[in-house]
Amino acid sequence: MPWTNDHLAWLRNTGQVIAISTGENVPVYEFAYDVASEEVMSHWARHFRNHYCADAEIEILKPEGMTKTDYLLNLKFPHKTKSPGPSIRAGDFAEILVADYLTFLHDYYVPRTRYDRKIIGNESSKGSDVLGFKQNNPNPSSQDELIIYEVKARLSENNTSNTLQTAIDDSSKDEARLAESLNGAKQRLYDQKDFTGMGIISRFQQNVDHPYKTKFGAAAVLTDSSCCLETLAEASSQEHSCRAQLEMIVIRGPVLMSLVHSLYQRAANEA
Repeated sequence: MPWTNDHLAWLRNTGQVIAISTGENVPVYEFAYDVASEEVMSHWARHFRNHYCADAEIEILKPEGMTKTDYLLNLKFPHKTKSPGPSIRAGDFAEILVADYLTFLHDYYVPRTRYDRKIIGNESSKGSDVLGFKQNNPNPSSQDELIIYEVKARLSENNTSNTLQTAIDDSSKDEARLAESLNGAKQRLYDQKDFTGMGIISRFQQNVDHPYKTKFGAAAVLTDSSCCLETLAEASSQEHSCRAQLEMIVIRGPVLMSLVHSLYQRAANEA
């Protein structure tokens, strides 16, 4: 897959932190994108498109007589206007952005397996949002690390509900569904003939015999008008099942839903 990271130059740590009610400091990142940067946007659109369908497979999979653009917009991508398409687009965008953040800025291996075999484009994928793995040598070590991120998006304008709290609450469920999430990722990696990736997943299915570090993450991705720092500061990690292993992040940016629709359209048009 042609995964690229040019767009992550737009993701900047502001240096600002939110001190939430239970005492943790949550870093705030700004996604200062530039849609006029044609080359970066084009590379990012290809990267985004290939989460849903590998470029080499589009011609084979699309119905005869249908254009690649129509196939992607009508059968693969969440719909721009038909409910719940816009919210699915927002959620997928946020998950992919956090996956890129973990892959390219924190050196995790993140399987990209959640979107390409969805039966219905207008439905969200099941299982944990983002899984990241670190393994420094082929033999299992107690220093190997798994991180499970719950990602919540609020890209509609002027909706200031506490998205970070929702991400924290849902993150508590990730430990219970980890085995299923690992199995699902491994099955898709087999379909992709990614045997190296399958081997990594296999190591992290052996926590009893070969323990490793498990971390959790909660991310809120917000358009600026829906990012109320005072509301976010009311969040609490008190009820999280693995509070000591929980990290959190807020990503904000201007008019993000407009960006999302532009990215999906470019991804379809340039297929």
